[in-house]
Amino acid sequence: MPEIITANHLIGGDVVFLAENGWTPNVDRATVAEDEATRAALEARAAEAEAMNIVVAPYAVEVRREGSRIVPVHYREVMRTRGPTVRPDLGHQASLGAS
Repeated sequence: MPEIITANHLIGGDVVFLAENGWTPNVDRATVAEDEATRAALEARAAEAEAMNIVVAPYAVEVRREGSRIVPVHYREVMRTRGPTVRPDLGHQASLGAS
């Protein structure tokens, strides 16, 4: 199953996803690993970012594609993509169109 790498940004605490050019709060911009070699390369990049104190606790998340969207398979990860649940009209989740 395809996977992406997620973590928390160390300074801001935001949930972020590993993309081609760094970390992004937008899951739809994440780089998707379709095979083990790509996953290993993403995990190596994530480990480097963790060692540089950019992110904390990176890990792989199973995803599926729904058109151009990337959707995590597990509910916990779906909630992490949406940001704080108490006020979805505020914060980065508001700019991503989450509700």
